This record gives sequence, structure tokens and C-alpha cells, in this order.
Amino acid sequence: VQLQASGGGLVQAGGSLRLSCAASGRTFSFYAMGWFRQAPGKEREFVAAISWSGGTTYYADSVKGRFTISRDIAKNTVYLLMNSLKPEDTAVYYCAAALRAHIVVVTTEYDYWGQGTLVTVSS
Repeated sequence: VQLQASGGGLVQAGGSLRLSCAASGRTFSFYAMGWFRQAPGKEREFVAAISWSGGTTYYADSVKGRFTISRDIAKNTVYLLMNSLKPEDTAVYYCAAALRAHIVVVTTEYDYWGQGTLVTVSS
């Protein structure tokens, strides 16, 4: 599976962005998907995940109520809609795929990673 993340950019605090992650290769619907982020000088952290069916989602406490993960199986794409952005959301955002049906929140359980897209939130 090849993953291509896009949609990052510069936005003011309180604004919104939608990240996309396009998958190619093996059957996309067999994979649980996730978004992670890594700020400068910090470890990569979990942001959101969605099951292979799209029926179950899970969020980090820091983004709950502000971010929404979704997937369009027909388009082989997973999205991360980010609202009410804060400066502390500034990071490189990565999408990942895991050959599992259920939610995956641990980085080591993901099989494939995209290249990352930079999100910068100004105060």
C-alpha cells in the first residue's frame, strides 16, 4: 500500500483544514487507518483512527470534539477534518494503514506510512 498525504498548510488559530490520504496498491478496505502527528522536538503521537469499515473511530483526548476522521472506500481515501485549530496542533501529520479490522492506536502496529504533510497554526 502506498499512502499520499496532502492538505496541510498555514492557518490561523480557530481555522480549519482538511487533510487527505490517498491509498493505492492493495485493497484499501482491508486496512484500518490512522493519523499521527509529530511536532518539532517531540515524539510522534496518535491523533485519530478509523476501523476498516469506517464504523468505529477513536481520537486522542487533545483533538476530541475538534477533529473528525472519515474514509471513502470508493475513493481509497481517508480524511482528517480539523476544526478550531490551535497553535499546539502545529506538526507534520502522517497517515498510516494497518492490515487489521479494528481500531489501531499504536504506531508499531501500523504497516504502512505516508510521507507527512505540514500543518502550521499561527496565533
